[in-house]
Amino acid sequence: MKKVTVLTTLMVLGLASVSMASDGGAASAGISNMALVCIAAALSVGLAALGCGIGMGSACEGACIGTARNPEASGKITVTMILGMALIESLTIYGLVISLILLYANPLKDMM
Repeated sequence: MKKVTVLTTLMVLGLASVSMASDGGAASAGISNMALVCIAAALSVGLAALGCGIGMGSACEGACIGTARNPEASGKITVTMILGMALIESLTIYGLVISLILLYANPLKDMM
């Protein structure tokens, strides 16, 4: 899970810096700055959701296996799983916040 989060962060930061720094190179190639910002925003949400979906599936699998092996501990397992799901979901919300910042706080948007 940590590798996916680091990869998502690197992709978002890498694409955002490319889209904010390009003056004429990307525009002459047919790709506008806003298009690069939109791609970065989509990747930030998409990769965050992909990683979090994998993490949630793994958490549900572990909780189901734990409950099947020890039914008396199902209450503690469920509480721990729900807390873990909330923390995993917050990572997806961070990706959404990054994409909204890229889309609506873009300083190059006014220059177009």
